[in-house]
Amino acid sequence: MKKITSQLLLFFVMSVMSLTLNAQEENTSFTLDEATQYAMQNSYVLFNTKQDVSIARKKVWETITTGLPQVAGSANYNWFLNLPVSLIPAEFVGGEPGEYYPVKFGQDYSADFGFSVSQQIFDGSWIVGVSSAELYLNLAKQANEKTEIDIRNAVAQAYYMVLISERYKQVMLENLENSKRLYEETKVYFENGFREQQDVDQLRILQKNAENEVLRSERELIVAKTVLKYTMGIDLEQEIMLSDDLEVFVLPLVEEKNSINLDLINHIDYRLAQSNFQVSEKLYRLEKVAYLPKFNAFYSYTRTSYSNSANLFKEEWYPSSLIGFQASIPIFNSGNKRSRVQQARLELDKAENDKRLMEITLQKDYLMASAEMQTAREQFLNTRENRDLAESILDKTQIKFNNGMVSSAELSQQETQYITTWQQLVTSTMSLLQADLNLKKAAGAL
Repeated sequence: MKKITSQLLLFFVMSVMSLTLNAQEENTSFTLDEATQYAMQNSYVLFNTKQDVSIARKKVWETITTGLPQVAGSANYNWFLNLPVSLIPAEFVGGEPGEYYPVKFGQDYSADFGFSVSQQIFDGSWIVGVSSAELYLNLAKQANEKTEIDIRNAVAQAYYMVLISERYKQVMLENLENSKRLYEETKVYFENGFREQQDVDQLRILQKNAENEVLRSERELIVAKTVLKYTMGIDLEQEIMLSDDLEVFVLPLVEEKNSINLDLINHIDYRLAQSNFQVSEKLYRLEKVAYLPKFNAFYSYTRTSYSNSANLFKEEWYPSSLIGFQASIPIFNSGNKRSRVQQARLELDKAENDKRLMEITLQKDYLMASAEMQTAREQFLNTRENRDLAESILDKTQIKFNNGMVSSAELSQQETQYITTWQQLVTSTMSLLQADLNLKKAAGAL
């Protein structure tokens, strides 16, 4: 029985470990969508903007509560070490006219407790303030949304850079293997008297250059992955893998023309400008309602006790209560309020102008991004064709070199040209993907 139990326990432990390892493997492999979603949940920058939204929600309730009933309690215990002295005419106690007699009114100890209730009846600034608080919440949400867009853009750029770096490293490794093979073959030909020492040395240089390119591509890949992990908010020491292939993103951009249209009304920057205009409009109204009167109601209840003894709980407590209304009516303030209203009006005009400027700016940015996208597409097609031609020329030159038809110097030249075209293709690929992101962002579709 013990043996069976031990086997079952071992099986359970191994199953849990297997599931844990599988989960870890799944968590370290990301598609672009998964990497973006991970960043949305773990980004340090996004954490603060989400907190700002929560703070704004609390701010709305804080503003609302200022117009709701307010209840306050109070309690006091007093011990007069020296009672206040009052002077009364001495003739009241049989003294000489014109003289005063000192007397003390009150008792050594007193205490009171009670509560008060106040309720705002009308305050124009509170009404405007509540609606302004809602706008404040809306602005916080929009700021968070804009940060999310920036995070998606940053993750996509970093993700693309990793894919491109991986592809470049792969090509450079293949080039290194090819250079090693040519070097070894040429060395054998030299040892058998069919090649010169110069050919061997030239191919040795090619091999060393290929090794340097591999080292360079490895460093660039490490940097690209570090940037991606930082943008995602993942541990920089954790190894990650990318599930998407580079062609998934590049081919649709090459084969399709621009089909992204500007959505001005839903563009986050336009909505932010619109919200800022609404805030300025509320502030203008807030200054205008300062001319209106304010009305409040209140109720107060208190019980008080007096004694020459420190123990007041045995004494009689005398109640008192009060109900009343307050009205605050602005009459004259030497033009202070008028000046504030005029300033708010000017700020509103500025906000309206900013909104119009944002509309024109977004249209300009969209047209420029569309043109840049077209340029990036054409440049990519040209550099890709150049890469294909350089690869074809290099393959033919290697065949000619093996047959003794060209020198090692010419082969080295074609090898350098091939690497250069690959570097140019890497740059143009990143430019194409970056142009696509810029266009989506300019159109409000990111």
